[in-house]
Amino acid sequence: MARLYLASRSPRRLSLLAQLGVHAHVLPADVDETPRPGEPPAALALRLAGDKARRAWEMVQAQGLPPGPVLGSDTVVALADGRVLGKPANAADGVATLLQLAGRSHEVITAVALHGPQGERTAVSRSRVTFRAIDEAGGYAIQGLGAVFVERIEGSYSGIMGLPLFETAALLKACGMEVL
Repeated sequence: MARLYLASRSPRRLSLLAQLGVHAHVLPADVDETPRPGEPPAALALRLAGDKARRAWEMVQAQGLPPGPVLGSDTVVALADGRVLGKPANAADGVATLLQLAGRSHEVITAVALHGPQGERTAVSRSRVTFRAIDEAGGYAIQGLGAVFVERIEGSYSGIMGLPLFETAALLKACGMEVL
């Protein structure tokens, strides 16, 4: 079976890939995640996922690593007005973000890009998350304590966690990789 590289340090994404029966070699690719002026949230997620996959692909070739496709992923949280919420810088910023999401719905967009010798394939998962009203809270992670604030989700739970398994499995199968 071909080697797969994951352009991320995320243990959560590695764990999600393992649910598909896929082992990946971590090859983190740092890219500038600054949104471009007027860039829609889905376009931002797609651009960043592709940038990460291409950057890691370049590293595979430059370092002479065994060949294999590279999987890049990026998750963007957007409010109803299209405003993108960045990753909290610290605990206080995390609380402010949660309070901003309280009592309303937001969209979680996760894009996946698979880059290899045959080019690049991409997919996007869009989910809607509704939070209950809250007074004060810590960092948001749906698989952790943040789940207590989630009233409802519509879409992909794994996409909200950072790697939509349905879309990822389809991309991997399309390039000839075996998945569960």
